[in-house]
Amino acid sequence: MATTYFTEDHEWLRVEGGVATVGITDYAQEQLGDLVFVELPEVGRTVAKGDAAVVVESVKAASDVYAPADGEITEVNDALSSDPALVNSSPDGTGWLWKMKLADESQLEGLMDEAGYKAMIG
Repeated sequence: MATTYFTEDHEWLRVEGGVATVGITDYAQEQLGDLVFVELPEVGRTVAKGDAAVVVESVKAASDVYAPADGEITEVNDALSSDPALVNSSPDGTGWLWKMKLADESQLEGLMDEAGYKAMIG
């Protein structure tokens, strides 16, 4: 069963079997506005917690999306190359950004659950 966590930087990650699927929250995509470009990372790239992994560009601004934990990027959402608006229409579904194999699951302990995240943006 997957467990979903949230970061203070408005990313969500759904963790199952040591692999995290990462995206930005609905709140984050609303703040950014309509996305026009998503710069995805290379598969196989190793990231450390806090590294900028993805750049999302909207009509308003460009913004970094950070790695929520240490790990290796195992897959990227290639559909976003041709349709970056998927992040706007389905930020926690088909608009996911990348998947990563977690190096240290204990790093997830400081992250929020959905109730904690909603309280933060409340």
